[in-house]
Amino acid sequence: MLDNEVITPPVQKHSLRANGVSAAGSIVMAVAGSAPAYSIAATTATLVAVAGLGSPAALLWCGLPMLGIAWAFAYLGRADVNAGAAYSWVGRALHPVLGFFSGWALVVSATIFMVAGALPAGVATVSLFAPDAVNNTALVTAVGAAWFLVMAFCVLVGVKLTARAQWIMTSIEVGILVVFALLAIISAASNKPGGTPFSWDWFSLSNFSGTGSFIAAALIAAFFFWGWDVSSNLSEETENGKKSSGTGGIVGVVIVFALLEIFVIAIQVVLPAKVIQDNSGNVLGVLGDAIWPGIGGKILILAVMLSTIATLETTLIQVTRTLFAMGRDNTIPRSFGRTHKKWQTPAVATLVVTGVAVVLFIGSNFFGSVGDILTAAVSSIGLQIAFYYALAGIAVVVAYRKIIFISVKNFIFIGLWPALGAAFMIWVFIASIPASTTVVLVIGIGSLAIGIVPVVVYWRKGAGYFRRRPLELPTELTGKIPVVVNGDPR
Repeated sequence: MLDNEVITPPVQKHSLRANGVSAAGSIVMAVAGSAPAYSIAATTATLVAVAGLGSPAALLWCGLPMLGIAWAFAYLGRADVNAGAAYSWVGRALHPVLGFFSGWALVVSATIFMVAGALPAGVATVSLFAPDAVNNTALVTAVGAAWFLVMAFCVLVGVKLTARAQWIMTSIEVGILVVFALLAIISAASNKPGGTPFSWDWFSLSNFSGTGSFIAAALIAAFFFWGWDVSSNLSEETENGKKSSGTGGIVGVVIVFALLEIFVIAIQVVLPAKVIQDNSGNVLGVLGDAIWPGIGGKILILAVMLSTIATLETTLIQVTRTLFAMGRDNTIPRSFGRTHKKWQTPAVATLVVTGVAVVLFIGSNFFGSVGDILTAAVSSIGLQIAFYYALAGIAVVVAYRKIIFISVKNFIFIGLWPALGAAFMIWVFIASIPASTTVVLVIGIGSLAIGIVPVVVYWRKGAGYFRRRPLELPTELTGKIPVVVNGDPR
């Protein structure tokens, strides 16, 4: 070696661990992300208060557009396997600024949820093992924070450990829900309802007093479903992520829809309306006691605890993968795009988000009641969900516009259904703004507006993300043979 020779240190390639999630694991992640037991326990009373016997209709008429958005995610993921998901797709199909705000909407909604969701994890755990201490705010807060930190550790250590944890928690949760769904159907069929006898009219839009009540119910219903798209954020880490991630999201939405409908109906059939509202924080536990006296409530509380813990983990995955993609593109500090050398996880993003969420979580418990916090969080998150799901629905129609009409399948699943889903989400977003409280608007819209700062800063710095790169459609759909340049298909 010459004395004046300069040695260039090797540059670490920051990438996520490939093949850490199986195709079946992608479905598990999608179900865990929507957290059916948590959603039912935390949100049913709110939905019933707004929609009454129209609650099943709210889930149905929001679920159908949501499935259209799931199809949009599936086809966009086939064109661009990216941990940022909508952040990347919308940016390439529509405009980089819209893409950035799609990602930003997920980041802020996920952060808000982690703050609001950690407390129910503490409540469920304490109520299961020490029911007399459930009103001990300090204990509940400490337990919720502890669970969140455990899940953050799993996310930090690696996607394989995360996937194993989700298999265990979600399998137990869904197994419990399926058993109690069957018991609820048997109970309702035995003509011993304590609530209102079931009617197919519950699926009719006539149950709503007006557009305003339906919009309010739709926002809540969107929160019920939200989270299935974590499978898309894991596409870079999933076996055959190009197809498996999208399929996982679609199957996850269908499974969650079935569970949500059965339980919302069961709750209204088995329990009187006053009991539902008086037990808004423990409606599943009360349902369990009514169906299986003595032990049923405990078993369903276990399902809620596992569901809440599982969805904290999947939410952390969504926000850290999105931040990782943003950091990799330098639309936020590059450090967020770094991965741990051994674990190949977005370590900086995980540590920063964990720290921020814990501080906000502890601080939020000194302001207002749990119910106030959850109600404001659900509505504000609903606004943000509607925003970025709508953009994804539009993006797939624009990206695939040249092949939408070449077959009936393409027209329905790439064009019509996602377009209707996007139109529904846009309508919900716009119509809900005048009816929202100041707190909801500040949290929901104000936190979105903060994203203007990094857009301006990193656009001026010349981040390559803000130079449009159109989506290249998958060759199996276009019928084109890829051009090979220097041995690489292009």
